[in-house]
Amino acid sequence: MFYVYLLSSGPFGTLYVGMTADLAKRVWEHKVKAIPGFTAKYRVDRLVWYEPHALLEAAFVRERQIKRWKREWKVQLIEADNPQWLDLYPSIAL
Repeated sequence: MFYVYLLSSGPFGTLYVGMTADLAKRVWEHKVKAIPGFTAKYRVDRLVWYEPHALLEAAFVRERQIKRWKREWKVQLIEADNPQWLDLYPSIAL
């Protein structure tokens, strides 16, 4: 399974779109700032939306699609399933 996900620095904060095969591990890496870069610099570590895909290619296409979206569309995507912008990480962490 592959996942496309959106992270936020907080409600209506800075957004980041990513893709991974191991969602829990990847979000944890963002949370502990294991990999230097954008999310570590701007403290973007709140999992606010994710979408599973059976195929790598489908996840890759979806990630690229969302990255091209306007911020407003990304906010609407988040709020459709997570209107309070809760951190979904506890629900996926094992």
